[in-house]
Amino acid sequence: MSEGKISFGKVFWPSLLAMIIAIIMGLILFFLIIGSVISSFSDLGLSPMEIKEKTILQMELKGTILEKSNFEFDPTSLKIKKSIGLSDILFGLNKAKNDSKIKGLFIDISDVDCGMATAREIRNAIKDFQASGKFVVAYNSGEYISQKAYYISSVAKESFGFPTSVFQLTGLSGEMMYYKGILDKLDLEVDIVRGKNNDFKSAVEPFILKSMSDSSRLQVKRYITSMWEDMCNDIATDRNVKATDLNNIADGLKIQRAEDAVDFKLLDGVKYSYEMMNFLMKKVKVSQENKLELQNFEKYAKNVFYNEQVIAKNQNPSVAVIIAEGEVSTKGDELSSVEICKLFKKVRNDKSIKTVVFRINSPGGSALASEEIWREVSLTNKVKKVIVSMGDVAASGGYYIASPAYKIFAEPTTITGSIGVFGMIPYTGKMLENKLGITFDRVSTNKHSVLSINRKLTLEELAITQTEVDQIYEQFLIRVADGRKMTKEQVNIIARGRVWTGKDALKIGLIDQLGGLKDAIAFATNASKLKNPKVIYYPFKEKNPFTQLIEMIDDKSENEELNIKTNSIPNEFVEYYRQLKKIEGMSGIQMRLPYTLTIN
Repeated sequence: MSEGKISFGKVFWPSLLAMIIAIIMGLILFFLIIGSVISSFSDLGLSPMEIKEKTILQMELKGTILEKSNFEFDPTSLKIKKSIGLSDILFGLNKAKNDSKIKGLFIDISDVDCGMATAREIRNAIKDFQASGKFVVAYNSGEYISQKAYYISSVAKESFGFPTSVFQLTGLSGEMMYYKGILDKLDLEVDIVRGKNNDFKSAVEPFILKSMSDSSRLQVKRYITSMWEDMCNDIATDRNVKATDLNNIADGLKIQRAEDAVDFKLLDGVKYSYEMMNFLMKKVKVSQENKLELQNFEKYAKNVFYNEQVIAKNQNPSVAVIIAEGEVSTKGDELSSVEICKLFKKVRNDKSIKTVVFRINSPGGSALASEEIWREVSLTNKVKKVIVSMGDVAASGGYYIASPAYKIFAEPTTITGSIGVFGMIPYTGKMLENKLGITFDRVSTNKHSVLSINRKLTLEELAITQTEVDQIYEQFLIRVADGRKMTKEQVNIIARGRVWTGKDALKIGLIDQLGGLKDAIAFATNASKLKNPKVIYYPFKEKNPFTQLIEMIDDKSENEELNIKTNSIPNEFVEYYRQLKKIEGMSGIQMRLPYTLTIN
């Protein structure tokens, strides 16, 4: 080697070692800083939030509202996914109405996404806050004022909109997609098996029909009409107009923009954002905007709710609220029988827990998982009263798990019932042969050894499947009859897979009382004669210090991502994809709501 040249190894290996050392030191320094910050704020969740005099809570209602709050940091996309839960909202409003430093509530509402029962519970909680003597001002700030957003905001005594916002008041509708045509084109067959007389169990209709059956049209028409009537009556009461006027407006498309809504007395005016700030300044009598004390409601509600939960956990809680949300399955991220059964066993064996409120927001799902949960609810109800509170939907399997409860509460707009069972068996053999040239041959030891979607079921096998479905439906009827103190024949008349609103369900005996989660908790407390109840919500989620730090950093961030980013994909396609993924995940006999109802 010549003297003028430097060895590659002499340069590369020391440089690599130095880089590794620098990375390690950097990571150590990073985690030391993070650890220091986390330790400084590790008890933040238990620290009371400082509320200044003349504070106005600013409630931003946008994005998805579920039963439980969610805050996740996605390290792959470096984005934060968060949403506020209904429980936090209800508790936060109830706490705020008794805080003398809080003078009012400013609701900034835009593209809120929640069910009608959730919207009604939020609306009622705002009304209760307003009844305490504190002011509520609503501002419909989005480019588009949906019927649901307006329904919530109309409870405020002073409600405004952005001058150029489009205003929708057109009535409710439901649109279903049918796959029969494309299945025919693909030579893809689906054998449908429904429980005996389950003519209203229309979840299977998209696979066998090209349009709605008469029974399906009847039930959908009835429940959207019932929901629309409740919406109109609530709006009419709080805006001092007539419900008939709202229908006339909808039929004539008389309102196009926020300014039109002012003419029909549905809004008190239109204002730009700076004008809203000036309006709020006058409400609390301050002359400068920098002296206006606006407190983020989401942060406030989460803080007071979590603090209360920690206290309840450490002081022998007497009321347990078990939240069950999503599709029923044995395992998974939604309403898992494994997790729910664990919680019921826990509260049943906890001597300090005197009563249980079971909050259900589910369209149903697996028949097996539903039976597992039913058993735990039934066992618990024998030793301490279980009160069910239904959310947006508690239908099919969602109703099955509610049936053994001591009392059942639902909102007038809750979707429930759908007492029925179905199974779907696809046959792909003809499609694969005709479209792709793929064929199958088989060898078996017994007559029914081959159970495959590539072999069409025989009439005998279909008959056996039908018998199994009928037996599960029979058991469903018995479960409901036992829980509701009715005969099986009485249940069968109102069952058959038919969907009911909470208001109609009360008339036919499927629920006991109209009301929300707060009403169910109050009833449970009184029924068990508890003087100073401590309420704990399950699943209890401890605050992760790192997540808490990220949440603090994100405190003013506008980045509220949904589970699926849809910048380039139309929402309709995303929803269809979700539905197909649900079908893909189905196994066994199903107790499931026919439709996903979307109301704007």
